[in-house]
Amino acid sequence: MPIATVNPATGETLKTFEPLGPETIESRLAAAHEAFRQYRTTGFGERALLLKKAALLLEKDQEDIARTMTTEMGKPVTAARAEAAKCVKAMRWYADHAEELLADEPVADAEAKDSGAARAHVHYRPLGVVLAVMPWNFPLWQVVRFAAPALMAGNTGLLKHASNVPQTALYLGDLFHRAGYPEGCFQTLLIGAGAVEGVLRDPRVAAATLTGSEPAGRSVASVAGDEVKKTVLELGGSDPFVVMPSADVDKAARTAVTARVQNNGQSCIAAKRFIVHEDVYDAFTERFTARMEGLTVGDPLDESTEVGPLASEQGRGDLEELVDDAVRLGAQALCGGGRPADHPHGWFYLPTVLTGITPEMRIHREETFGPVATVYRVADLDEAVQVANDSPFGLSSNVWTRDESEVARFVRDLEAGGVFVNGMTASHPAMPFGGVKRSGYGRELSGHGIKEFCNTTTVWRGTEPEPAPAG
Repeated sequence: MPIATVNPATGETLKTFEPLGPETIESRLAAAHEAFRQYRTTGFGERALLLKKAALLLEKDQEDIARTMTTEMGKPVTAARAEAAKCVKAMRWYADHAEELLADEPVADAEAKDSGAARAHVHYRPLGVVLAVMPWNFPLWQVVRFAAPALMAGNTGLLKHASNVPQTALYLGDLFHRAGYPEGCFQTLLIGAGAVEGVLRDPRVAAATLTGSEPAGRSVASVAGDEVKKTVLELGGSDPFVVMPSADVDKAARTAVTARVQNNGQSCIAAKRFIVHEDVYDAFTERFTARMEGLTVGDPLDESTEVGPLASEQGRGDLEELVDDAVRLGAQALCGGGRPADHPHGWFYLPTVLTGITPEMRIHREETFGPVATVYRVADLDEAVQVANDSPFGLSSNVWTRDESEVARFVRDLEAGGVFVNGMTASHPAMPFGGVKRSGYGRELSGHGIKEFCNTTTVWRGTEPEPAPAG
């Protein structure tokens, strides 16, 4: 895949880039390793000042980088601005909280003495150079939610971004440079997927994090496993959105639309499977479908646009195959189901609602990365849990109910990294983010995320000798 900016609203190639050669890759690896040797000795105060400077610069650049993201991958410009603002918030949050999150943790005196120690504690140290392999769908946020905690912990970073967002990738490398980070502390590598293995196998790289597809995750995890290097993976998702009889159905339907079409439907944590109790199925489905059908599809740089194009022609083709397969096997499209006639150029797809989904349809098992929703009718809570868990993925989940016993059951039984009750799944710097099953492993954000790329060190101190007599 070429490294290029291709406007998904028009299909026009705007700018192409040559991938880095072996000599440049080597020099950047050396710079990252050398930077770590010095940067790891800095204090939290110094690191916080640098990260807050980067946040301030990003805040000033918000409009420009928002338009760059929109041009490169098609998200509505209003959503792109919000993404930049969210990154600023996360950077400041980690600058303010990293020191307390990584503070030494004393072992209780009784336990320390039982081990034979006078005292003991747990200490957190940075691992080293971390390779980040990042996706195009949230090209700023996905990187910042790795970079902010990793840098605050004292690591250095190498960014291999998706090949269709090269200008956003270069911006990120320049942002941390302008903020005053030491040379080599955070660098962008414009390389193709084929060059990732060589970088990851380099002994100067300590760990890797990847957000992306399941095949990409398997590839990186297998190489890292062979090299015995730590990885964090955030892969696909097919999140359930369960609506029970006690729910506020109108609010659930409104939220469901946003949950499905956020980022043009190209979000791992977007709700994709809508599992509705039969008592409220008709009311929910009618309202949900009407709102999906009424969304404004168009130029993502237009402030009124609610759904822009998919990021790539291949992505739209993959989505069309899933929908066509489902319809061929008996699913019904209540709205959408094809390309908009008034947008013949670019990679647009209409917001779509499908019902009558059965297990033999590919869409029942595979992730839909675009504005396509599947709606299931269930008879009771047991069936709702069964359908929700009938997926190879387990990233997050949404449940709508006012019954606390049902909430307890969902929290206990849903196979997911998050359960959002009467609201839409979202990531926040103070809360851990990640999944189970084929949605990956490890956690980003919060204290859990910052510790993923730390050496958790036990410090044990034996009985201390009596001080030497004076004189």
